[in-house]
Amino acid sequence: MTTYAALLRGINVGGSRKLPMAELRTLMTGLGHTGVRTHLQSGQAVFTTERGDAPSLAAELSRAIEGRFGFGVDVIVRDHAYLKAVAEACPFPAADLQARQLHVTYFSAPVAPDRFAEFDSAAYLPEEFRLGDRCLYLYAPHGLGRSKLAQALSRRPNTTGVIATSRNWNTVVKLVELTAPGA
Repeated sequence: MTTYAALLRGINVGGSRKLPMAELRTLMTGLGHTGVRTHLQSGQAVFTTERGDAPSLAAELSRAIEGRFGFGVDVIVRDHAYLKAVAEACPFPAADLQARQLHVTYFSAPVAPDRFAEFDSAAYLPEEFRLGDRCLYLYAPHGLGRSKLAQALSRRPNTTGVIATSRNWNTVVKLVELTAPGA
């Protein structure tokens, strides 16, 4: 049995694409997953399963959500080992920062560094970003809502079909905890 976190992109934001977490748990249990739990209303579910791999589990959940709720949702699925490695590899001093200052954008596939090569990093200081293993770490000292770098990064055209979804540092750490063996 492997425990995974499903990261749903763009649900329950601004009153649109409403997906009640109780209904998501029921849906996922109906797909045969066990130990289904959700975290917050912004689209994190933790579950255990014996079958499939992360990409196939993400595709299955995305199809099931569209069938049940009538709208498509991008889903990224990651296991505990990956989530823990991302948290441990953070290039910024997470313990010294407020959670609102640090974010991780998870990608569904590797992203080539040259996709971000044209960014003039000095123009956004003190904000910074670093690429990791299928993720991007963003340091925004004044929070995501005021981040000019986050706005610029989100405006990048996605010509690769790679799904991206961001979480603040509190959620990053909580997902590591929730997917840990015995949690």
